[in-house]
Amino acid sequence: MSGYLCLKLSPPPSPSPPPPSTLSKHHLPLRNSLLGAALSFGLLFSFPSVSALQLPSQPCPHRQPAQETLQTSPEVVTNQGLVEEAWQIVNDTFLDTGRHRWSQDTWQLKREAILSNSIQTRSKAHQIIKRMLSSLGDPYTRFLSPDEFSKMARYDMTGVGINLKEVPDENGNLRLEVLGIILDGPAHSAGVRQGDEILAVNNMEVKGKSAFEVSSLLQGPSGTSVTIQVKHGYCGPVESIEVQRQLVARTPVFYRLEQLDSGGTPVGYIRLKEFNALARKDLVIAMKRLQDMGASYFILDLRDNLGGLVQAGIEIAKLFLNEGDTVIYTVGRDPQLQKAIVSDTSPLIQAPVVVLVNDKTASASEIVASALHDNCRAVLVGKRTYGKGLIQSVFELDDGSGVVITVGKYVTPHHKDINGNGIEPDFQKLPAWDDISQYIKKCSMPQQG
Repeated sequence: MSGYLCLKLSPPPSPSPPPPSTLSKHHLPLRNSLLGAALSFGLLFSFPSVSALQLPSQPCPHRQPAQETLQTSPEVVTNQGLVEEAWQIVNDTFLDTGRHRWSQDTWQLKREAILSNSIQTRSKAHQIIKRMLSSLGDPYTRFLSPDEFSKMARYDMTGVGINLKEVPDENGNLRLEVLGIILDGPAHSAGVRQGDEILAVNNMEVKGKSAFEVSSLLQGPSGTSVTIQVKHGYCGPVESIEVQRQLVARTPVFYRLEQLDSGGTPVGYIRLKEFNALARKDLVIAMKRLQDMGASYFILDLRDNLGGLVQAGIEIAKLFLNEGDTVIYTVGRDPQLQKAIVSDTSPLIQAPVVVLVNDKTASASEIVASALHDNCRAVLVGKRTYGKGLIQSVFELDDGSGVVITVGKYVTPHHKDINGNGIEPDFQKLPAWDDISQYIKKCSMPQQG
């Protein structure tokens, strides 16, 4: 029987508009990178190439360093050289997602105009870079002062005061290093140092795990301890260090079992406020508990969820998808950004899902909503989503400053561009479950590729 269900689902207070981007990391210059690890976050981090760094004169006999840590001192760079470095990054990686019709020809003319005059001071060089980036017309592409870049590199998503990056070893395998560390934070106070390699967490080897996965392992209740096995530097000793957590991140998951008007079908309601390192783990717990309580259907409330860690969104989408289903496509000028991200696991639940969305559902939330919708796992109810589907990369310049560049965008499994368009819901109000089931049955799966 058609109709609308009277289920009280009051949205939380409205937050601020979506931020221009969410923090992340990157482990190599984008032109030589692996995107899979970089997608752990909304931003990617890139650093000066090996040739610009002062490597140890006598590295370990059996291990050549693939990349030095941030503690090394780069060679002195001229003001003109710094501006040209920023110009080159844009020339190689920038993706124009607006209507400005950026081209390398016009960008070359800008380079000639900028470098035709002498740049006397570092402050002047920074101002030129700011104006140069502003001329792109992209609100997310911007300059970072050395202080701003340093703060971003020290962003803590672990709860112990460190930020991890993935670095390839001499065999091409990824290892995890401490990218940034908060001075006098829990890890620093216990003896962890920037550039240390992470070998194990609580006696569990982390070889083969992503920075996102290991950051999740480091998380835990505030006041508890975690044991981190680290290798200090390239040739330094291996040490097991006990670190007391001071967790800032809180669970973003709230759930309850709802009964419909007639007292019939139980519905598992899950509210996800943001995508942080706890999101996937806590969502799994909520889904399993609601299943044990008898939930036959699920409502995933993403209203006013502005996003967060992109990789958390991807991993959460996989909880609902069949193995082989496309989660999202990434598009960019760099070949590493031409990629389909595919689910590699079986779904945690098979029950029909309703995803609640509104005009403040953004970024990682839109990835989840489109993945479930396009793969015929859910219907969307509410308002058109915000439309934030860009990938930014953070590149460090040779003087310690940085630039944030839009390098790619996300495209839904149905090949629709999220950015600036958002996602149109199927219903404005919550329909009857019979209508939901029929709608999902008639859904067309996306074509692969």
